[in-house]
Amino acid sequence: MSNSPYILGNTYHNLRKLQSAHGGNDPGKVGANSVKEKDVNLQIAMKTKKLLENEGVRVIMTRDKDQDLAGDSDHNRKVQDMKARVKLINDAMPALTVSIHQNSYQDPAVKGAQVFYYSHSKEAERAAEILKQALLTVEESGTREKKAADSYYLLKKTEVPVVIVECGFLSNPEEAKRLTDSAYQKELAKAVAKGILTCLNE
Repeated sequence: MSNSPYILGNTYHNLRKLQSAHGGNDPGKVGANSVKEKDVNLQIAMKTKKLLENEGVRVIMTRDKDQDLAGDSDHNRKVQDMKARVKLINDAMPALTVSIHQNSYQDPAVKGAQVFYYSHSKEAERAAEILKQALLTVEESGTREKKAADSYYLLKKTEVPVVIVECGFLSNPEEAKRLTDSAYQKELAKAVAKGILTCLNE
């Protein structure tokens, strides 16, 4: 799973965040084509950032290069990275955080985008529905479902609505190939940006 950046609304006066997860020593999932989730996450997040900035939205990324957020002396880098991400979100207090990820499953036939939200947040549930509908406009995205979740650290520990967007399954060979295609990534980014803009305007 990956995280996306912060989006700070200029004209909307609403704070938003996009997060691109993993990075550095944490590759995330490794796809059927050996692609690393951290790279796909960042590529899609950066494309989404550009589209939002073109609409006058200020975007702050949790990362904009191949690195994690753990300190140099931290021993458990994964835990410290997640804590740092949560602190960034809670310090900024965005109206919405969108975390961009790629999925994986033991059955390589499984494919499609999924959207997760914290089950105790009505705002996150609404945002998840909007993003799910936006992803349905992407040809072959095969959006499967919107799901409530309680166990994800990022969802539990943040003080603002968070939506996790799993753009597809890297474990599916055909989908992994699409997810590494720049044109397809741009279509996904357009859908995510459209969903975020809809949330900003509600």
